[in-house]
Amino acid sequence: MTLSAAPRLLLVHAHPDDESLWTGGTIARYAAAGVQVTLVTCTLGEEGEIIPDSLRDLAADKADQLGGYRIGELRSACAALGVSDHRWLGGPGRWRDSGMAGVAANGHPRAFAAGDRGEQAAVLAEVLAEVRPQVVVTYGPDGGYGHPDHIRAHEITMDACAASGEVARVFHAVTSRRATEEGVAALAAAPDLPFRLPEPGELPVTDDALITTTVSVADVLSIKLRALRAHSTQISVWQSSDGAHCYALSNGIAQPVPPAEFYVLATGDPVGADADLFGGL
Repeated sequence: MTLSAAPRLLLVHAHPDDESLWTGGTIARYAAAGVQVTLVTCTLGEEGEIIPDSLRDLAADKADQLGGYRIGELRSACAALGVSDHRWLGGPGRWRDSGMAGVAANGHPRAFAAGDRGEQAAVLAEVLAEVRPQVVVTYGPDGGYGHPDHIRAHEITMDACAASGEVARVFHAVTSRRATEEGVAALAAAPDLPFRLPEPGELPVTDDALITTTVSVADVLSIKLRALRAHSTQISVWQSSDGAHCYALSNGIAQPVPPAEFYVLATGDPVGADADLFGGL
């Protein structure tokens, strides 16, 4: 396939902060190169666990205002990453954060994972028809770590792309076992690390033999860290004076930020795609 128009990249993520955690470097890299980047976020992340004590009253079991607050966080992250086209699937709050598997929030009337899959895919298909991306990114079938909203985001993305017939490639964002293990080993030697190190096998990873595409983000790593910091209710970012860095979610487990992001090509021609989502197109 030869691109007949400027390259367009569309990413489908479940909650605010997922775009920065999973694909922040990729977004920053392609946006800086002039690629039209469209981000679709499926929920407001209303069920997120809140890190700062001063904001705990926003939680779902209190004022239930976290979703509105996270709109502002995502706006700041998008500004850092260079995203000029952001969409809430079906509009802000159309579908609600379902929470982790097995929690009461799964049964909310607007829970994304319990919503009508066909309707959700149709709404996404409308965005695809308008934007006409050559490349689409979402999660793999397990959602990366089993979150019901990530799994549903995967399902509707694959449904909508199959119905479109115009998307050249679909990629699943994953984390590399090798890069994660190397990153954790480096953190083990970092002085004054404020988070605990993960136990072996505690972080979700993908075997590197399954990874088809490695996108270097070393040149935009500072931008990714800035976007992560924008999600301050969900993410704590640490950086040492000698350049070591990592982040932690509310569980306080240190997670490395490798100088690359990793993908599995789900559909499309693999030729040229080993280091560039658009390579060979």
